[in-house]
Amino acid sequence: MATSTGKSKKSSQKEADKDLSKTYNQFKEFEGQVYTGMKIGRSHKWYYDKGEWKETKVTPDLWTISYAVTKRRAGRAPEGSGVPVGTEYHWYILAHQHVRKLNANDYTTALTGLKYKLAHRRAEKDKWNVSEKTQRKRLIKMLKDMIVQLEKAPENLNEAPATKAIPAPKKAPAKRATATNRKKASVRKKKIAGTM
Repeated sequence: MATSTGKSKKSSQKEADKDLSKTYNQFKEFEGQVYTGMKIGRSHKWYYDKGEWKETKVTPDLWTISYAVTKRRAGRAPEGSGVPVGTEYHWYILAHQHVRKLNANDYTTALTGLKYKLAHRRAEKDKWNVSEKTQRKRLIKMLKDMIVQLEKAPENLNEAPATKAIPAPKKAPAKRATATNRKKASVRKKKIAGTM
């Protein structure tokens, strides 16, 4: 069927896919950071095969988890887009998992949150793009930024925190000691010393 421009729907889709494959590897900028790959704001949809989720209780409220599965794209990637086969990523996930017991053996489960790229390894390389030490530093910075965001908006606990990093608050400048302030501090010290 022809569209208003005279092109078939299939032809228009091929052109759109071609355009995406061209722009995928172009350099882009986001808040001063240069990147390649999928454009900010776009999204993927995936289907996960039957996987294995293991969990071990560590404290009354803390569990370790592991999950392994193959995920499959819903639809098809535009030809020529994406990274080469064999590329690896190291993500860190912060998420809410809401579960509800249905019967003795079944629960519903829903996961919402954020995933943060710590590192990647190109298909043709033996090493990750950054060292384990740098990955650890990036993770610590990301978690600190997340704490700042949660402290600024604690009422949104059921939602994933905002994804825009908030800089740490600036420290107030130190007050200059005046003669009056020094005298008051000296009197307080003498009172405290006298009560011991």
